[in-house]
Amino acid sequence: MSSLQKLAIAFTVASLMGLAAGRELPPLDESKLHNINASDLEVRLRAGLAGEGGVADCWNALLELRYCTNEIVLFFLNGESYLGLDCCRAIRVITHHCWTSMLSTLGLTVQESDILRGYCDAETADAPPPAPAAVPPPPMVAPIAPLTGADEPMV
Repeated sequence: MSSLQKLAIAFTVASLMGLAAGRELPPLDESKLHNINASDLEVRLRAGLAGEGGVADCWNALLELRYCTNEIVLFFLNGESYLGLDCCRAIRVITHHCWTSMLSTLGLTVQESDILRGYCDAETADAPPPAPAAVPPPPMVAPIAPLTGADEPMV
């Protein structure tokens, strides 16, 4: 087959794919729109406005995950079972307060996202309570012994 024939076949296939992708969509079934739980969206939006998280926190957590990509890769490839606290914190923010599908932007599958969420949730549950803040002891003042006759300075 000549290169011209290969080019013609590739062009034909690409054209057919473009036509199939550009087909008219079926009419929107508005009865399905009522099944969408609007209260979930309302709760997320209200939480974002109240400063309890929101879109900015979700994006910040996603950016934090970029820094622990190596840990995540080693977690899955080598079976290394350690993810840093910042990495787990970002995973918890995304999976609990944002859209879990945000993890797919990093190339993670749904199963991998579930594994990470389970690991980080278990780490949080198993973690000992944080140690109380170290308070320095009050300064010690040595008692001053009274001067006796033998201890008097010589003049």
